Amino acid sequence: MHDDRALVEARLARVLEERIRPAVYAETVPLDVAIWTAPGEPVPVAEGLAAPYEPITPNTPWGPPWGTSWFKVTGTVPAAWAGRTVEAVLDLGFSRHTPGFQCEGLVHTPDGTPVKGIHPRNRYVRVGDPARGGEEIDFRVEAASNPVILGNRPFAPTDMGDPATAGSAPQYVLGRMDLAVFDDNVFQLVMDLEVLGEMMPELPADSARRWELLRTADRALDALDLQDIAGTAAAARALLAPALAVPAQASAHRISAVGHAHIDSAWLWPLRETVRKVARTSSNMVSLLEEAPEFVFAMSQAQQWAWLKEHRPEVWDKVVEAVADGRFVPAGGMWVESDTNMPGSEAMARQFVHGKRFFLDEFGIDNEEAWLPDTFGFAAGLPQIIKAAGSKYLLTQKISWSKTNDFPHHTFRWEGIDGTRIFTHFPPVDSYNCEMLGSQLGHAARNFKEKGRATRSLAPTGFGDGGGGTTREMVAKAARLKHTEGPARVDWETPAAFFAKAEAEYPEPPVWVGELYLELHRATLTSQARTKQGNRRGEHLLREAELWSATAAVRAGFPYPYERLDRLWKTLLLHQFHDILPGSSIAWVHREAERTYAALAEELNEIIGAAQRALAGEGDTEVRFNSAPHADAGIAAGAAGTAPAPAGVVPVARTGGGFVLDNGVVRIEIDARGLVVSALRHDSGREAVAPGKAANLLQLHTDFPNQWDAWDVDSFYRNTVTDLTDVEELSAAPEGVRIVRAFGDSRVVQTLSLAEGAERLDIDTEVDWHETEKFLKLAFPLDLHAERYASETQFGHFHRPTHTNTTWETAKFEACNHRFVHLEEPGFGVAVVNDSTYGHDVSRTVREDGGTTTTVRASLLRAPRFPDPETDQGVHRFRHGLVAGATIDDAVREGWRVNLPRRVVRGAGAEIAPLVTVGQDSVVVTAVKLADDGSGDVVVRFHEARGGRVVASLRPGFEVADVRVTDLLERDLSEGAAEVVVAEGELRVALRPFQLVTLRLRRG
Repeated sequence: MHDDRALVEARLARVLEERIRPAVYAETVPLDVAIWTAPGEPVPVAEGLAAPYEPITPNTPWGPPWGTSWFKVTGTVPAAWAGRTVEAVLDLGFSRHTPGFQCEGLVHTPDGTPVKGIHPRNRYVRVGDPARGGEEIDFRVEAASNPVILGNRPFAPTDMGDPATAGSAPQYVLGRMDLAVFDDNVFQLVMDLEVLGEMMPELPADSARRWELLRTADRALDALDLQDIAGTAAAARALLAPALAVPAQASAHRISAVGHAHIDSAWLWPLRETVRKVARTSSNMVSLLEEAPEFVFAMSQAQQWAWLKEHRPEVWDKVVEAVADGRFVPAGGMWVESDTNMPGSEAMARQFVHGKRFFLDEFGIDNEEAWLPDTFGFAAGLPQIIKAAGSKYLLTQKISWSKTNDFPHHTFRWEGIDGTRIFTHFPPVDSYNCEMLGSQLGHAARNFKEKGRATRSLAPTGFGDGGGGTTREMVAKAARLKHTEGPARVDWETPAAFFAKAEAEYPEPPVWVGELYLELHRATLTSQARTKQGNRRGEHLLREAELWSATAAVRAGFPYPYERLDRLWKTLLLHQFHDILPGSSIAWVHREAERTYAALAEELNEIIGAAQRALAGEGDTEVRFNSAPHADAGIAAGAAGTAPAPAGVVPVARTGGGFVLDNGVVRIEIDARGLVVSALRHDSGREAVAPGKAANLLQLHTDFPNQWDAWDVDSFYRNTVTDLTDVEELSAAPEGVRIVRAFGDSRVVQTLSLAEGAERLDIDTEVDWHETEKFLKLAFPLDLHAERYASETQFGHFHRPTHTNTTWETAKFEACNHRFVHLEEPGFGVAVVNDSTYGHDVSRTVREDGGTTTTVRASLLRAPRFPDPETDQGVHRFRHGLVAGATIDDAVREGWRVNLPRRVVRGAGAEIAPLVTVGQDSVVVTAVKLADDGSGDVVVRFHEARGGRVVASLRPGFEVADVRVTDLLERDLSEGAAEVVVAEGELRVALRPFQLVTLRLRRG
């Protein structure tokens, strides 16, 4: 037989596109349309409904950037259509491409009741089934004219991301607004042919099944009268039915489809627009649940649920009903789908605390899965946090975006730094916007790496980011693929049902140890420095606010600010969303974030100040508060006292130019270029700076990645570098050594200082940054032979190699740390600590003398032009510290200190004892607070930070009536709980490396 596959497949494609799909709405009449454009920001629904509308016709431009227009759509069902299925088909000017990145609308009835959203692939609103002839149609559409940021030339700089620069030109041209007869028989024919046509290329060319489908399609097309599609659709479908009824093989891959709409809480649109995207999508999904009884939809991010409840209660009420039916499912148990690399220990824990608590309070649902399909890699401390929150599963898809190495598993157990293992699944469909295309399902089946041991994978199905979620087309395809022989079998299932079945059939999957590093989007650790500083400082301010409010509540009857802290935590957590904290959103988002962080800091400082004044009492004595988890200059952790602050070392002139700072612990030499050429530890006589090299070296790179400008830094950026060694000013100042440099259009002022008795050289850097597509690094070449180094992550640290033996190691040329990076060889180590940076790189070379130079470089600033063309322009301030002779304990301690400097309050001068005293330096307390339930119980969270075993001894500074071990949500733990031994007024807990423990102490 001649091979006519290409001929038949081309015939099928054209007939579908030009004849059959248009026949779904063969009969149409135009609707009357009027418009009103709101001035400025969106208005309440009542105002939009009552607005003065003016007529508008198709092909008329409408909608300024970021504007809101209300359309009044009216008409009458023709009498001849009585008894038929009638829909309004509304086109705001959509493009079928990029369904979540353009205009959108929410349809209301005249009384303001939301009906459903309209989107590029979901334009219909059901009017009647059956319809009544003569019925009057009246819809009001709240339409958002969000500009297309990712345009025809992706990543091109655009001013559209900020209302101040976006202009007022209309963004869209109104399409047709019609009433139409929906021909379900033709629609079902479209679905039959699409499924059949999409299955064919997924089958082997020589398989009988593929040829059977080809011949069946050919015969069905022969049976169609192209001038009477409606009249001949049934005959064509009858010919297709036997082929679609062939049962699936028992060994076929099983796909659990989960209705899904991944909605970024902010990205190429502001937060306020996400509130509306959630309402549109939720309305759509409630409507689809009513049409399709087998369909299940899952929505993550408790913040988005909270927005729905607050801003669109009428949509919320419908969603609540669907949740009660078990088909609209809260997923993930986090406040937002956050970044997981940069959030600190407590912040990452609170993502689960606030997310899970919302779903528990509203629905009584305790999620067991973390749902993070789009997050840019996963820190090695996360498994323990997931488990400590009472969850046990993780789903993500993003690792499939890695560009260098193909991750070897789709279902596995992920082991974190403390040994906790979490059952984890990567959907082999390689998309969190699955459309139920045959190509996607075939890819999932072929791609699934657990074949022979497991049979199941998950497919998040639906258009996200304002694309409207799952469509009826996807549901129809899934129904055909449920039992049909094809690339895979499909069932709608909840995430919980999938994970239970997947774990039951694969109880001992392979184990992956350590971080899940995304080999892409590495620059998100640096872009938008102000956003990252706002996050870091907000995290530490929240720690201080809880610590001192709890201490003042116990010591002085201070009213603990439960509601304010809850609100402020949620504000911080929202801004850890994986396109806000990573710096990959439009200008509007980041400028708004700066204002939000400033307000957050102001309110938290007010709470801290009030609590500290309540503790300090009346008087004029300087009382110093130590918020860090280690004693500092004579003041215990979490305590306050009058011990004076150490004085700064006065610089002295250095032979050959420059200055020397020497406090008897370390001796720092700064040459005439303002570079640190020596950091000598007196007790060991060891030099930290590599011979012939200089630390505190600013280095500038060209930084123009191949795509994803704010997200990516490509390895070739290292091919060229400029060392910034020219100095405009080098002088001794009261606070230390002052260095001024100029380069390009930018200027840097640094102050290097050393306190009496300190091990840490402080480097304060102010950059007035006006570069474009450049990358600024701060380098520390160290005289250390280290094959690995430690960088802090949540509740511990994680080791990475310094070499590049394999592609896995080579790909990690930019990585994340929190407060410190630590390197050591036996007997001597060095730490580089910071107060607000995350990105860094570590490399090593061997010198001619045979020694090894290991260089740590902190990433300071970038200047990408997309999606924010003004990224990072302006003044920035950073603090870093070089700690020569540092152990890992020293790195932990100095990292905390540089982020939590002492506060001074004038008061009575009495010593203020800590609520809890810890007896071991390697045990770090990350939170001291009152229990969230208002009981007055004191909650203490701590972990082992060195990476070894220890018996932690905690001595409460108040009478304790009862001690309980809890999870992160402060619920009692029984299974797997740490054992607390009470002896001689101490609480003793044996900790394994990096183990996290939460204690709840009931006051006597």
